[in-house]
Amino acid sequence: MMVADGGMVDGSWELTILVTDLQVEKTLRVKGDLHIGGVMLKLVESLDIAVDWSDHALWWQEKNMWLARTRSTLDQYGVQSDARLAFTPMHKNLKVQLPDLQVLDMRVDFSINVFSTVVQICKDLGIRHPEELSLLRKFDRDEIRRNMANRNGSLNQKKKRNESTGSSMTSPYMTSGSNNSMDSTGPNSPYMMRFPASPSPQGTLMRPVSNPGSTGSPTNTPHTPNSPYSYNGTMSPGSYGSLSFEGSMDLSLANSPATPTREAFITLYRPRTFIEKAKVNGGWLDSSKSLMEQGFRENHLILLRYKFFNFYDLNPKYDQVRINQIYEQAKWALISEEIDCTEEEMMMFAALQLQVMLQYGTNQLSVDQVDNHTNEGDDDIDAALTDLQVSLEGSHITSPGDITKIPELQDYLRFFKPKKFTLKNFKRYWFVFRDTHVTLYRSKDDTQGSPVMKVNLKGCEVHPDVNITGQKYGIKLFIPGSDGMSEVWIRCESEDQYAKWMAACKLASKGKTMADSSYETEVQSIQAFLSMQHPAPAPAISTSQLDIQPEDFVAPRFMKKFKTKQLVTRIMENHANVRDMTLIESKMNFIKAWQALPEFGITYFIVKFRNHKKEELLGVAFNRIIKMDLNSGDSLKTWRYNTMRAWNVNWEVKEVIVQFEEENVAFRSPFTDCKVIHEYIGGYIFLSMRSGDKNQTLDEEMFHRLTGGWA
Repeated sequence: MMVADGGMVDGSWELTILVTDLQVEKTLRVKGDLHIGGVMLKLVESLDIAVDWSDHALWWQEKNMWLARTRSTLDQYGVQSDARLAFTPMHKNLKVQLPDLQVLDMRVDFSINVFSTVVQICKDLGIRHPEELSLLRKFDRDEIRRNMANRNGSLNQKKKRNESTGSSMTSPYMTSGSNNSMDSTGPNSPYMMRFPASPSPQGTLMRPVSNPGSTGSPTNTPHTPNSPYSYNGTMSPGSYGSLSFEGSMDLSLANSPATPTREAFITLYRPRTFIEKAKVNGGWLDSSKSLMEQGFRENHLILLRYKFFNFYDLNPKYDQVRINQIYEQAKWALISEEIDCTEEEMMMFAALQLQVMLQYGTNQLSVDQVDNHTNEGDDDIDAALTDLQVSLEGSHITSPGDITKIPELQDYLRFFKPKKFTLKNFKRYWFVFRDTHVTLYRSKDDTQGSPVMKVNLKGCEVHPDVNITGQKYGIKLFIPGSDGMSEVWIRCESEDQYAKWMAACKLASKGKTMADSSYETEVQSIQAFLSMQHPAPAPAISTSQLDIQPEDFVAPRFMKKFKTKQLVTRIMENHANVRDMTLIESKMNFIKAWQALPEFGITYFIVKFRNHKKEELLGVAFNRIIKMDLNSGDSLKTWRYNTMRAWNVNWEVKEVIVQFEEENVAFRSPFTDCKVIHEYIGGYIFLSMRSGDKNQTLDEEMFHRLTGGWA
């Protein structure tokens, strides 16, 4: 007997399921206690088609969720007779834009969380340490500006946008270019890769895979192990962060084709303010949810980017693809003015970029050649023993005869504490740097008396203020205090003096002293960074020998400031300093110089702190979070992770709560999901837990525990 709602007296009822491959709806009679696996089995039996359905699962569009737990029942999921389910493949085509702006058509699993998706993508591309990357939603320029004008309530708008990211066709399961289905390339070929025959979207570089023996035109090509963007069968299924990638790297991704800046700017968003930078960062996907749950459908475009700027074990032997992609992301961040740098630094970056361009094609090293060049006969065991010896011996600044002596710096430097409406008037003092403290005396003879000033640099912000041409070697210190950050400027007399004091300040800000083994390395790194900024007496290559477009090497603001010939000459002069570098050395030095910039690795969000009405800027870095001025970006207060006790999210009010030793910090974002900010903090904590074991496995469960937002 049937009742009014379509159910039977025995408790069964009708459930309608759309089979997306066939665009056929099937009606099954089920009971609420039937498990999901049983539903799929019953559906496949009713279809009576000899096709491998093992990659398929049930998707509930109205609830925006996969019914992934096959042992759970319909009642446990809350599925009733009015629910409309889709039986669809979990693996679908996705257009992935790499950091070097190439767009690849890749086959990815839309049913697993984004963290696992990134691991799969990196495995296909031969990129180690996938935990450093994530997926970013591509925003339209007009969309950014609209949201900037109307930030309140934009979280709801964002959710609506995500839900409508799919196709506007009649069926909610149809997407653009999918032949009237959610996922298949044709009624009989659900496992075929699709590559567009037209140029890539908005001018980006498309990297399709062609059929063997073809002329290279994009075609519908089977997703086979021979495809360069499919799973490489030689790759170890073990740790994705281990050294098991040897021999499986795709060298075609290790040297990116040149992309003219004008073409790149079609797809690159160039944020002009900190507010716009913060809005872009709101586009990072939730690592604990799947692509489908976040509004993505087949053939959508997504950006693969380095999210966490804490690069572990960059090894030229194993990381040619990884180094190149980091280099490319750094390059475009500088050219698009996403990160700021000085004029001299820009010319240095342009010179390194030119060297990369010149070395590309003429000095492409194989994996074995890179190994021989970088290790120079030392194997990994010898290198590890050398590192251990250095760490045990400590810095050579400590006298071997007195290991209890704390190293210190003493010298005359100039000091200035900026205030409003005051002129820059540097005064000369005798500085003593000991432990993490800097003490100022009026002269060298007054060191036994009372100091003029004594500050602890632990937890401070250290910014360089250097102009090589003007012989200016300054250090800006932002020192935390009860009433916020106080600013102090130090002026050195020479490069060597600057390198020593700058290195000491950097270590002190992290709570380390000059006795740390990294002090001398830091000094040498600063000296090398400065030496690359010196203009050479004469260019290594004449401007008539090489035709370069400076707009492809420098940020647009420098194109407005200088004439084309002036820029070319300056780039050539700086190139003389780096002309002897190999391809991999040029990229590595570019990355190191990028890491030395004051704004490096800071991700911005607009937040409202608890009990504050004004919106402020929050900067999240690998070792600290920073309260900043929304307009100028000046640091107001810093909290370091080494003083953090706990962090979680109050989901009811969407508030992130971070407990530090000195105080608790709570804030909300007016338009960015609090999970995004919390995931950044937890992600950096996760990265800091990586050990020195280069064969360690990737602990995904620990990542989700640290980034989940639960106390």
